[in-house]
Amino acid sequence: MNPQFHGVAEFLAMGGHGPYVWSAYGVALVVLVWLVVQPLRRHAAILKAVRRAGAREQKH
Repeated sequence: MNPQFHGVAEFLAMGGHGPYVWSAYGVALVVLVWLVVQPLRRHAAILKAVRRAGAREQKH
């Protein structure tokens, strides 16, 4: 079995395509994190607004 890369530096360089490959992974990771975080933040904001409206309604 022959390894495809003979060291970490060669692996990161990816035969000259490293900057493109790693930036693509970076962008994909940022998008995936955003797709998880954004709905959670929106959910928290909606719950906060509902609680505020409920508290306001109980005062009247």
